[in-house]
Amino acid sequence: MKRRQFLQSLPALAAAPALAAETPWKLEYMLASSMYGSLPLAEILPEVKKGGATAIELWPKKHGTQREELDTLGLERFGAMLKENDVRFGGTTRYDLGPFKLTDEIRLVKQLGGGFIVTGGAGEWKNITPGQLKSNVRDFVEKMRPHAALAAENGVTIGIENHINNLIDTPDSLLWLADEIRGMPGIGIALAPYHLPQDTGLLADMITHIDRKMTLFYAWEHGMGCMKPLPKEQELQQMPGRGKLDWKPLLQALKGMKFNGPTEIFMHPTPRGIPIMPTAAESTAEIVRARNHLDKIAATL
Repeated sequence: MKRRQFLQSLPALAAAPALAAETPWKLEYMLASSMYGSLPLAEILPEVKKGGATAIELWPKKHGTQREELDTLGLERFGAMLKENDVRFGGTTRYDLGPFKLTDEIRLVKQLGGGFIVTGGAGEWKNITPGQLKSNVRDFVEKMRPHAALAAENGVTIGIENHINNLIDTPDSLLWLADEIRGMPGIGIALAPYHLPQDTGLLADMITHIDRKMTLFYAWEHGMGCMKPLPKEQELQQMPGRGKLDWKPLLQALKGMKFNGPTEIFMHPTPRGIPIMPTAAESTAEIVRARNHLDKIAATL
């Protein structure tokens, strides 16, 4: 390069790091197929990008039927459908298999280019002392080591969700899990605020503590719950911007740990297996509303 050209390029080179530093943090959205109940993939895939997501996660019965539909379609046809809709495959939720029977699922997720499988914990949690619960969490992690190693070998992470009636149910058990898997590849946490006390300080601290072990984040608040039939306007209070939860501290914590994994706008309808709204288009519109609520907050951070 001639001297004059070099000197002229210096201001642009100097500005490049500053421009990179100014890139705003934002949530990376993924769609949970269960938000559309048991609608077929041919109807759901065109909605993914409309809702602001770039990838889809497949759920099995009773929440959806898309994981079973994948088996019927076959990998080649499903892959073609993804390509037709410019959508990536994220992973699957497999509570039905549990954490110790994921070998085949790990290989399938790898084949499709996905990155995670969500499931629950395993072990005794009822009517035991905190000390015993902590020991049981440690035992669970030890049992998960070979499964996590297999997942890591295949570029997949097993995300353990905190869930009611489960080993990983309480804030303490979740924190202990995060500590036990620190530095352990192939296993992480799928954090569901819905299943925790709706205390923004607690939830933000949870996010900060979990840190890089966050596999997936559910933008999902408790609202009025999801365990019994409710009028739709009450059921929808699980969605960001509908319920009482202040999402700003949670998003601030996510930004602070530079979370760039998938975020799913999420809720459970009653009964399970139906779309969150009567039609696919209305379901997408509700997801867009929730996404706009979160993005507006994120833009202020």
